[in-house]
Amino acid sequence: MRENTLKKTWARGGVAVSGWLSIPSAFSAEVMAHQGFDSLVIDMQHGVIDYQTAVGMLAAISTTPVVPLARVPWNDPAHVMKILDAGAYGIICPMINSRSEVEALVRACKYPPRGHRSFGPVRASIYAGADYVDHANDQLLVLPMIETAEALKNIDEILSTPGVDGAYVGPSDLSMSLGCKPRLDQTDPPVVEAQQKIVAACKRHGVVAGIHNATSGYALKMIEAGYQFVVLASDSRFIAARAAEEVSAVRKSAIGGKVPAY
Repeated sequence: MRENTLKKTWARGGVAVSGWLSIPSAFSAEVMAHQGFDSLVIDMQHGVIDYQTAVGMLAAISTTPVVPLARVPWNDPAHVMKILDAGAYGIICPMINSRSEVEALVRACKYPPRGHRSFGPVRASIYAGADYVDHANDQLLVLPMIETAEALKNIDEILSTPGVDGAYVGPSDLSMSLGCKPRLDQTDPPVVEAQQKIVAACKRHGVVAGIHNATSGYALKMIEAGYQFVVLASDSRFIAARAAEEVSAVRKSAIGGKVPAY
């Protein structure tokens, strides 16, 4: 089976830098896959991506060594199993609040006897190799999202569950749950404290801490804090930011703040 290089990176104490895909396009996924990321996450929760488009994006990513992951819409076995069959090498699952919920997630990700994932790796066996079923349980990642006050309260129960590889912080939902404004790169004390609590819990249980970041500067701070999986913005945010920057530069330098017509 094709190696999950994220596991290898984390096993030696390294950091993985990931991108985030919300645009429903195989071409944009391929472009992102050639920018040096260790992994890319196809966002099927808040991204405007359906299953068929996600399959094309997975195929585009597979032209590179980048590890393909997916955030599913919810903790639903149907969503989890289907995108794993398509070749995702790990699942990020939103709104996990208890041990029972994360146990259900793990079962959906694992073949028997460790879970109840149905057999049918229609594309996964092409991408990963003919021996996929023999190694999938050990190679694929299970990353529950910690993004509520309830999840914080149950953090040790969640992260001590067998089969969990790490925790992924959703800063915006976590912020709202703690009574703060939803945003990335948080500086509000309750959220900062919660993020520190999560990374400490991950260390206690020997799993990886991951977090979504708006900027590289904040991602570097999170790495210093102990996070080993940092995601940078998203494809749509990169396009918007770069386009706005270029348009602004032209307008500011044009006479009278207007671009002359040619």
